[in-house]
Formats: sequence, C-alpha cells, structure tokens
Amino acid sequence: MADGTDLLDPGERLDVAALRALQLERLRACLRHAYENVPFYRRSFDKAGVRPEDCRSLDDLARFPWTVKADLREHYPYGMFAVPRDRVRRIHASSGTTGHPTVIGHTDHDLSVWADLVARSLRAAGARPGDTVHVAYGYGLFTGGLGAHYGAERLGCTVIPASGGMTARQVRLIQDLRPGIIMVTPSYMLTLLDEFERQGVDPRGTSLRVGVFGAEPWTEEMRREIEERFALDAVDIYGLSEVMGPGVAQECVETKDGLHLWEDHFYPEIVDPLTGEVLPQGEEGELVLTSLTREAMPVVRYRTRDLTRLLPGTARVFRRMERITGRSDDLVILRGVNLFPTQIEEIVLRTPGIAPHFQLRLTREGRLDALTVRAEARPDADRRVRETAARTIAAAVKDGIGVSVAVEIVDPESLERSVGKIRRVVDLRPR
Repeated sequence: MADGTDLLDPGERLDVAALRALQLERLRACLRHAYENVPFYRRSFDKAGVRPEDCRSLDDLARFPWTVKADLREHYPYGMFAVPRDRVRRIHASSGTTGHPTVIGHTDHDLSVWADLVARSLRAAGARPGDTVHVAYGYGLFTGGLGAHYGAERLGCTVIPASGGMTARQVRLIQDLRPGIIMVTPSYMLTLLDEFERQGVDPRGTSLRVGVFGAEPWTEEMRREIEERFALDAVDIYGLSEVMGPGVAQECVETKDGLHLWEDHFYPEIVDPLTGEVLPQGEEGELVLTSLTREAMPVVRYRTRDLTRLLPGTARVFRRMERITGRSDDLVILRGVNLFPTQIEEIVLRTPGIAPHFQLRLTREGRLDALTVRAEARPDADRRVRETAARTIAAAVKDGIGVSVAVEIVDPESLERSVGKIRRVVDLRPR
C-alpha cells in the first residue's frame, strides 16, 4: 500500500484503549525499576512521599517528582544507571559545555528498541526496505548519527555513513551513490543546497525523495524552501539523548501535520513551565517525558524544556506533538557567550538565603550588552546574607559560564509577575 499501513508494527496497530492499558503496565514497571535500582529515584520518590505502587492510573504520574538535566550532571558519570555496568553496551553523552556532560547508557535491549523506533520513524517518513539512506548527522558521542544508522539498517536499508562536514564530498556521494533518503539537520541541508548550486548541479534532479530533518528547530518556511528547491518531501524527527536519541517522535509523510510521539515507549505530559501544572491536551507548554521501556537508564518525568502541545493522532493512533516552538530556557547571547536561564536557575537554587525566583535584565552600556541577575531573597535573609549571596552568584556565573554579570538581591515577592508568573528575561536593550 502506498501509505505504508501494510508495514505497521504491532505497536502501531493498537487501538487507544489497548495503548493506554499498555502504557499503564509499562509505566508501573518503569517506576519500580527506577525506585529499586537508582538511588536518586529512591530518594526523590521518598522525599515526595510516593512509591511505585501509588501509580494506579496514568493520571497518578503527576504525583511523582521531576527529573531535570542538573540531576543527570550531578550524578555523573554512572549514578543514574539502573543496571550493572557489564550490561551496558554503549554510552552516549552531551557536549558538557556547561559543566559535566550528561552520560546516557544503553543495554542490548535499549539499543534494539532504539533501532526499532528509528526504523518505525523512517517507515512513517516514507522509507522502505531496500532504500539507500544518506546519514549526515554527526557520529560519535552525539546520538544522531549512530541512532539514525542502526535504525535504517534495522528497516533493511543500505546506509551511507557520511557524518557531517566535507560538504563538497557529500554532494559528490549523493550524485554517485544515489540515495533516496537523507537524514540531516535542516540548516546543513541548506548548506548542501548551496554546494549543489555552486557546483552547477540542479538539486531538483537528485535521487533524493525524502529528507528526515531533526536536531534543531526549523520552520514551515524552511520546509517549503527545501521541498521546492530539492523536489523532495521534508519531514520532522524528534528525540533527545537523555530519553533515547532520535526516534522519540516522527512526522508522517502522508500528513505532515506534526510528529506522532511513540507513546508505547514514552509517556508525554505538557506542563506549565513555571508552575509545573499538567495542562490539558491542546494547550502549549513544556514537554515532559517518561521512558516506559528503558533498562539502563530509565527517566521519570524528564523536563525537556521544549515547548509544544499535544494533539490527537491522525496518521497513527499515537498523539501528535507540534513542531517545537522554542524552549522554556530560551538562549541569551551575552558578549559572545551562550547563556540559558536554567544555568542561572541552577546557581540561584543552590545559593543560601535566596528564593527560587529570579529575573534576567538585559541592558546596553555603551557598545556592550550587560546582564543583571535580580534574585529574590528569602524572608529571613538579612543584609549580610544578601550581600554574600550576591557575591556568590556573580562568582558562580563567572566561573561556570564565563561571563561577568551584575547581581541584585531584591525583596521577597518584588519581581514583576504576570498572572502569577515571573518573566525570566527582560530585554531592555535599544532596538
């Protein structure tokens, strides 16, 4: 069948009732596995006053505490693993540009499930066994290249492990080896487009018929440009290393209406980024994911910081997530240094005498941008505690992030709020 429904795997053939029952069964098993084998989760659950057996329905998951990236960094390198080291077959890691990297382990089972889900994603994108797939994601500790590679092989495709870089050679390989599918970041696809034209080759005349794009945000406008100038179908793939890697969700080529999230392996929630309140389906907020089948490193209510919303399924039974609209920790570039509000949050949260409420104020002094961290004091913090806290925060930002900031400790509940929420970044720079 042209739409690929004849190739659906058993998970994709579940009806909603069967899917929800499977999710609850797997969720309860995940919570037990995490609680019994990861000291962090035992402490976290105990502190929150919950046990795995308290999860009697999917809605009960909201009673359990978050996992955030700082937790993974604090337990570097193996503190989040739930199996003995001799069962771990592969390790991936983040770049660690803000401190310790986040280290992710995979068992044989985890790697097999990952390959299955990337194969499922590629089928949804329009790939079929026997296709040739050009993988231009980076290989190495980054999950993109190897995740795409083994999933394409699992589907029965021929893989060209091009990795990133050497753009002129990539263009030559595409011309000579004639892949039908390319997996790459959308921005690098535009770089390839420029190189095709520089070499005098019509990009619309290539063998490529599907582009599977991920690892960075992209827009409908970028989709239209790529599709028109390459004469192919451009679809979105989503993943993150802390949960697995690419293949957590995939856009179906027949609808191109958002990414179907593989809910038989990941349970999604959308929460208010500031209050943590679970939001109804259809409302935009921060995506929170719980792994349902991971062995080496289960994650419970992991805050992705990605902003999206959940919608009913269309081409598949699974719910769709809209393309990521941004991050709850939007990037600030200060004098050439990348800085996220969550980095400041980590520092503020560990500073004595300071409440977990802060605001970043961007101004311009002469030709240079300046940043002031305004943090609320706790009610019992006296002048001396406030002064010490200001020095501590400034030093931690300088040492940990590499940029100098001013720090103001303000009175409790004095920061501007809108509908009970603090604006994290106030940009006062002239336009």
